[in-house]
Amino acid sequence: MIIKSFELNKINLNKNSIFLLYGENEGFKNDIIKNYFYNKFSNNIYRYEEKEILNDQEIFFNSIMSKSFFDKKKLIIILRASDKIINIVETIIEKNIEDIKIIINSGILDKKSKIRVFFEKNKNTIAIPFYADNNQTLSSIANNFFKEKQKLISQQTINLIVERSRGDRQNLNNELTKIENYILNKKKIDMNEILKLTNLAENYDISELTDNCLSKNTNKIIRILNENNYSVEDCILITRNLLTKAKRILKIQIEINKNKKIDEIISTYKPPIFWKDKEIVKKQAKCWSLKNIENLIYKINEIELLIKTNSINSVNIISDFIIGQAKA
Repeated sequence: MIIKSFELNKINLNKNSIFLLYGENEGFKNDIIKNYFYNKFSNNIYRYEEKEILNDQEIFFNSIMSKSFFDKKKLIIILRASDKIINIVETIIEKNIEDIKIIINSGILDKKSKIRVFFEKNKNTIAIPFYADNNQTLSSIANNFFKEKQKLISQQTINLIVERSRGDRQNLNNELTKIENYILNKKKIDMNEILKLTNLAENYDISELTDNCLSKNTNKIIRILNENNYSVEDCILITRNLLTKAKRILKIQIEINKNKKIDEIISTYKPPIFWKDKEIVKKQAKCWSLKNIENLIYKINEIELLIKTNSINSVNIISDFIIGQAKA
């Protein structure tokens, strides 16, 4: 059965159990999964790559069929799926597993795709296509974002943000997150600030710099710092991005100290860790003890204050700090 992305009210979660979300608009898909499914499944959300399922189908079926008193309802998300998963889907439907909802996330599928045809023709499955957003849709998302945050911004500035998102909702969400980190204590943001904040597409992503710091990859950090020209605003964003990720490691370390397995912690972490980031987060967690990550969080707050009071030397301050923590 085909349902358009704007017809989600037609979905009956008591009746429908398996969904195919396909298309190029990953940002829109992530929004739907987060807003429509996450709150209904608490912490019982499990993510799998198609490849790991195909490599060991027995483990996969054992995991989705197992039940406990505290783990009755499950949401299974299968990432980067293709036609290779079709036999698994058919087996799941045949077994009629209760209290399980499954989302299969695929990229662009042509009309002859086996899995697309299967989901569209089967009355018990839901196929939802996600096409690229136009500028009008992205502009509406940005406007709603700033209204919700109660921040003043001109339509011209919003148009600039949309333009730099290149028609991709995921890019737009990334830009809005970047802006949100910057405007915590500001009531208004202007065009010049947006130009500085969104100009990092020409540089390495700030996230890549902070990821390598937390992974203690000194050589890569030095290369990134040498190839970029960061502004004062960039330095503040680096500290806040680093702080966010350090707090994530802190939470993971607390769970590890409860004798939980790191793979389980990362798979059920809230907010969810995107599949491509799982390995880097796992590596980061191994690089930092609970005591050390607590100390790092304290130091990051000190460094942000130092940058704000010594803006002329902000790049040197953040560079020395990043390199120093990676070598520690």
